[in-house]
Amino acid sequence: MPLTPPPGFRGVFRTDVSARAVYSEAAGIARIMPRAVAVPVNEADVAALVRWARDNRTPIIPRGSGSSMAGGAIGDGVILDLSRLRHISPVNAAERSIVVGPGVLRDEVNHAALAHQLRFPVDPSSGNFCTVGGMASTNAAGSHSLAFGSTRRWIRSLRCVFDDGTIADIARGAAPPQNVDAVARFLDTAHPTIVAAEEMARARHVGVRKESSGYATADYARSYDLVDLLVGSEGTLAIFVGVELSLAPAAKATSSVLGAFATLEGAVDAAVRARESGAVACELLDRTFLDVARSGSRGTKGVPNDSEAVLLAEVEGHTSGEASEAARTIATLFDHAGATSVRVALDEPTETELWELRHAASPILARLDPSLCSMQFIEDGAVPPPRLAEYVRGVRESLARNGLRGVIFGHAGDAHVHVNPLIDVSSADWRSRMTRLLDEVTDLVARLGGTLTGEHGDGRLRTPLLERVWFDDARARFSLVKRSFDPLGIFNPGVKVPTRGERALEQIKYDPSLTPLPADAVAALARVERERGYARPRLELLSEATPSARDG
Repeated sequence: MPLTPPPGFRGVFRTDVSARAVYSEAAGIARIMPRAVAVPVNEADVAALVRWARDNRTPIIPRGSGSSMAGGAIGDGVILDLSRLRHISPVNAAERSIVVGPGVLRDEVNHAALAHQLRFPVDPSSGNFCTVGGMASTNAAGSHSLAFGSTRRWIRSLRCVFDDGTIADIARGAAPPQNVDAVARFLDTAHPTIVAAEEMARARHVGVRKESSGYATADYARSYDLVDLLVGSEGTLAIFVGVELSLAPAAKATSSVLGAFATLEGAVDAAVRARESGAVACELLDRTFLDVARSGSRGTKGVPNDSEAVLLAEVEGHTSGEASEAARTIATLFDHAGATSVRVALDEPTETELWELRHAASPILARLDPSLCSMQFIEDGAVPPPRLAEYVRGVRESLARNGLRGVIFGHAGDAHVHVNPLIDVSSADWRSRMTRLLDEVTDLVARLGGTLTGEHGDGRLRTPLLERVWFDDARARFSLVKRSFDPLGIFNPGVKVPTRGERALEQIKYDPSLTPLPADAVAALARVERERGYARPRLELLSEATPSARDG
């Protein structure tokens, strides 16, 4: 029987194939056809949908722009597209804060802040199309998280819809709301267990600087602030319908430094020195990345051909002179760490030229053989900084063992690495090679004491693998947290806490054997990729939607 919209739901609710198809994919590799799509117009709509889902035992998968890599924004249930909840308050310059809806884009927040000489310093590369709600959901980060941390520390309060449709504000430093059954269940059951388990020392990967895996029980045990637990929960505990953010002073002046290194160990040593000397960003471009960039003659000026790695560092200062002096200090540190080439950029045009190398690979990868797909499924590992060279070398070796090319880059200062394996889906054994690569890299991360996700979240991709990187008692507490907030399992089931039979690599959208999507859905998805049109509900991008297919 087709699903019908909840009573009083004012937004769009559709069950036709085309509508469901455009929400069957996100930015990651997976495809799952949902049962329906709901696009609410306000928080009352969200609450009505949650009550309906509870009564009908129907899963809800909250979603923002669909920029999710790990499959947390797709699933077998009703996709809850929050992109129309786009209210944005005036910036409170005195308090350095702003209140926004979950559908507001990161760069929109930053633009509003800059008008007051402030900024939202968490800067994922998807900042021009990812939503604030999505960033809160995954505890997103970016290149400047080296200095400013991940999203969690910048969230003051969350306006949430809980499992029975109750709407409440959860604020830092404030007592938990008294009228929310989910919060009461958590405080009665999970809270005492977390406190007794000395969670601060146990439910974490020691030495790892960025973490988006599991529930943040260790952070909660430090603060007893529910905000810390809810951020990064990927829509599995509550639905965010409002976010209050802290803001930071805008940068007055910046300078940048590029260093090329003949060894990974030299680059890792230099990254540690740069972080300790106050760099606000320090990015790694591995040899695999440089090879691809050179193939397109992009941005490798001054980089010796035998370089194993390049570091790109940025510094800030109150004046241009101060920033220039800080850059020269980083350049000296790079020299002492064994850099074979160093370039310093002290003005905006030269900085832009240096950082073009960081973005050089993407357009080249897009022009490769159509059968060669850049797939992100080992794309977010983070390890303790002293193990970074070992991790990068291990990933290279695993790629080679499985006969695969790949591009490795990331956030050197945080020892957080992105990997884009290039998979030839015309090869008969592409799936088996892909599975072996995932298995080997997961083992590598576990052996080095790392996390599988530094900023993208577990999603459906990594949740089945959590038993390999988290101790049993930590995962038991994750399950207890989930049951406390969502005993019926309607919020994004299969994320954070695995469901029976769940596997990391299920339907892969690049698989040529999959049943093709409807033509209008294919066109809409292509337009999303072409225009980065994530800011609007994807239903609006359907090129051919008949009136009879609408609203149920």
